[in-house]
Amino acid sequence: MDSFDSIEQRAAERKGGSAALEEILPKPASNSALRKRPDDRYLAEMTKCVFRSGFVWQIIENKWPGFEAAFDGFDVSTAAMLSDEDLERLGSDERIVRNAPKIRTVRRNAQFIREIRDEHGSFGAFLAAWPRQDFVGMWDVLKRRGDRLGGQTGRFFLRFVGWDTPVLSPDVVTALIGQGVIEKNPTSAKALKAVQVAFNIWHEESGRPFCQISRILSATV
Repeated sequence: MDSFDSIEQRAAERKGGSAALEEILPKPASNSALRKRPDDRYLAEMTKCVFRSGFVWQIIENKWPGFEAAFDGFDVSTAAMLSDEDLERLGSDERIVRNAPKIRTVRRNAQFIREIRDEHGSFGAFLAAWPRQDFVGMWDVLKRRGDRLGGQTGRFFLRFVGWDTPVLSPDVVTALIGQGVIEKNPTSAKALKAVQVAFNIWHEESGRPFCQISRILSATV
């Protein structure tokens, strides 16, 4: 596995220099910002990521005001109490994408957020308290306790709300394979642990957040 200095240098050369590389790097939210974000905004982002998965993202963006209206601003308590009849009605609501399985995730993910809120005070407080050196553990929580929040959907959700995480894009996976960290797209617990260890090492070497490490890795491909 190469030092992160050499990886970053290679990425900078491919992107036209260190300054150009720096401009494309994401910046994670502070713990304070995570805590201040209302729970309804976390539910909204979960829903947006679920509906984007396997779909044209721009269509979801264009219809998003309709989603906000149809789901009453994603109030967590209201969404958690949606009845089966409510969900059936939403399945024919032209303001949103009428995908019944994905519509049902709103109720379950609202219940998930409400459970976390009961345990930690708010979903943002839960995110702020979780150790970044265990992002794989956070991915697992989203997969186990949320609905359709496994894999890239959960990772994109975390990235879009500002929680510091890698996103295992095809380029990042290719870079990790090239570094000898994994042999293929990581799905097993063993492979994901190897990814975590590699990112922790590079984080210690560079002081960079994990979101930037993954973007730099992708820029080497």
